Amino acid sequence: MSRYLITFSYDGSLYHGYQRQLGLRTIQGSLEKALTKLNNNKEVIIYASGRTDTGVHALKQTAHFDLDKEISPFKLKGFLNSYPDNDLYIKKVIKVNDDFHARFDVLAKEYLYKINLGVYNPLTRKLIYQYNQPLSLKRIKKALKYLKGSHDFIAFTNKREQKGSSIRKLLKIKVIKKGNELTFSFLGNGFLRYQIRNMVAALIEIGAFKKDADFIKDLLLNKVTINNKAHSEGLYLSRVIYKQNKNKLN
Repeated sequence: MSRYLITFSYDGSLYHGYQRQLGLRTIQGSLEKALTKLNNNKEVIIYASGRTDTGVHALKQTAHFDLDKEISPFKLKGFLNSYPDNDLYIKKVIKVNDDFHARFDVLAKEYLYKINLGVYNPLTRKLIYQYNQPLSLKRIKKALKYLKGSHDFIAFTNKREQKGSSIRKLLKIKVIKKGNELTFSFLGNGFLRYQIRNMVAALIEIGAFKKDADFIKDLLLNKVTINNKAHSEGLYLSRVIYKQNKNKLN
C-alpha cells in the first residue's frame, strides 16, 4: 500500500462544499470516485487539510490517501486531471510516509478573501464578493491589530457547533488594495468554521464607518457572536504549510 499527498485547486461555486454528501456533487466525492476506479474499484477515502463550505474556493488545498497499488506521481496526476471533472485541478502529487496525515500534520494555513469595491462585475460574481461600495482602508488596517496573535475566537463562529478549544493564533494578517479589488490575507495555526467570513464581515462594517475599530476588541473580549458572515465566493484556501519533519509544501 502506498500513501500519496495531492495539492489541488477548485472553483467552489460548482460544488456543494468539500465534504462527501449523498446525491450531491462535492470535491471529496468527485476525487474518491476517480481514485476508487483507479484502485480496482476498492474504496479510497481521502483526508484533506480541512473542509471548505459551499462556494468557497481553493488555490492549494491538500489531501492524502492510500492506494493498494503503487503508481508514479506523474501518472497519478495525469490520471486525475484526465478524469471527467474539470472543475478541479491537481497541481502536485508526491509520495509520503505512512504516518503522514494531511490534517493533523498542518502547521499553518493561509486564506485569502477578495472584495470588489467597484461597479458590479457579472463575470466575477462567483469568484469575488461584489460589495460594490467604497471602504476605508485606513480604518480596516487600524482594526487588524486586534486580531493578530492568540485569542479566543468564539465570537466569530457558531457557538453551538463548536467543540473543543476556540483559541487560535493569527500569525500574519495583511490587506492590500489594487484598483477596486481589496484582498485580505490571513495566516494562522488553524481557523474555526466561519471564522474568516465573520472577521471579514466585522472589518467591512468598520471600513464602511458603521463600527469603530474597537468593535473587534469588544467582540473578542465579550465573546458576543457576530451573525453576519461575508459571502462565501470571496474566500480562498491559499496554501497549507506542514511541519518541518514532514513533507513541506512550497
